[in-house]
Amino acid sequence: MSRILVDRDLCEANQACMRAAPEAFRVDEEDRLHILLDEVDPALRPKVERAVRACPRRALAIVD
Repeated sequence: MSRILVDRDLCEANQACMRAAPEAFRVDEEDRLHILLDEVDPALRPKVERAVRACPRRALAIVD
């Protein structure tokens, strides 16, 4: 089972991840990032990996 982790100290909620994988990430009106998946579906993994790489602050990770 793979999960998405976010380092809240690094995250700036700039929405790069949300643009890359809106199925997995949402930024609310208060600029707080929400992870929408309890685990990463294998079919979505490439998209989530792109979102992790798109994060300019390197605040995201996928852990197995």
